Parts: sequence; structure tokens; C-alpha cells
Amino acid sequence: MTTSSFDAARAGIIAVGRRLDARGWAPATAGNYSVRLDDGFAVTASGWHKGRLSEEGVLRLDRDGQVVGTGKPSAETHLHLSIYRQFPAAGAVLHGHSPQAVGLTRAFRDLKAWHFAGHELLKVFPGQTTHETEIALPIVDNSQDMAVIEAAIAPALARPGAAPAYLIRDHGLYAWGKDLDEAERVLEAVEWLIATELAERSFRDSAS
Repeated sequence: MTTSSFDAARAGIIAVGRRLDARGWAPATAGNYSVRLDDGFAVTASGWHKGRLSEEGVLRLDRDGQVVGTGKPSAETHLHLSIYRQFPAAGAVLHGHSPQAVGLTRAFRDLKAWHFAGHELLKVFPGQTTHETEIALPIVDNSQDMAVIEAAIAPALARPGAAPAYLIRDHGLYAWGKDLDEAERVLEAVEWLIATELAERSFRDSAS
């Protein structure tokens, strides 16, 4: 885990918000981002467009997840904190809402996980050194109760071969890493893998 000062974390979150918005992964005010600090967390505030974040749009939380100062953190802060609890090496969490990621969960409503195999890009994931492997991307049903989502997804994330990422059905993608750079690489890799596999299915259907 790479720790960060609040000022550095805030600047990094603002920058990543602009990049993800430019990719179409942060529509309207969707998405939320966080970074683990030595003494707590930096997290996006509720209601902010992630492509237009300013310093006021990133809040500081203490180790218990309580706001230091003023502001309302993202409603999904609980899910960020649950990832940090389950994975002590995680230093940053990103949550995006791409059409492909959301569309996949809607098209395959009975699936509990999507499996990627044989892709060269699998080597982007921490600890992977070959494309000759398989990574499971867990899928959990959506709920307005964050504790319900946490309880449902935690066992799937603990299984061998699970990606440092998961999908919430009808909602979006969570991804994390030791720092913001790694979390962004994981998010981008998963988004690419989803788009590629959906394109592959489309090509196969059109050829049949």
C-alpha cells in the first residue's frame, strides 16, 4: 500500500476524475473515488460531477470514516471502506459507470461472475505474469443498503482468482490498487476486457 498526503490525494482524485469523465465513465454525477491516507481517507463528495471536481469536491475522513470538517461524502463511501478493510494493501478505490460495464450486467442477469481468459491484458492485474490464466470478475445485485452489497460481495472477492474489481448489477464497476495509478490501470483493463468480449460476441453473432 502506498500512502498519500491529503493534498496529494485530492489533486490525484481531481485529475483521475477528469480522465475517467473524458472516457465516458463518469456521466452526470455518477462515480466516486477514494485514497487511503496515513490517518484516514480522501473521498469524493456527494453530488459532484467527477469531471468538474474542485478542491471542495474532495473530503477528508478519519480512520472511522467520519468527515473531518464539513461536507457530505459519497453515499457509497461504505463500500470503499469495506474494500480497505478486506484488502489492507489497497490504497485507492475507483468506481465508474461505463455503458459497457452496466450493459453487461443487464444482458446477463443470472451471472454471478464474468470470467476473462487468455487475454494479454490480464498481465496488468497485480501478481499476474502470463496471459495463460483466468480472472473472475464478481457480479453482485444492487441495493440501496450498502451493507447488503458488502455482505454479498465479500465472499466472492476472497475466492482465489478473483479480480481486484467487481460489478454491481445495473450500476457500475469498482476497482482498486495499491495507489491511484494502479487502481486506474485495473479499472481501464477491466473496461477494455468487457468491451472486447462484448465485441467478440457481436462479431460471432453477425458471422453466424
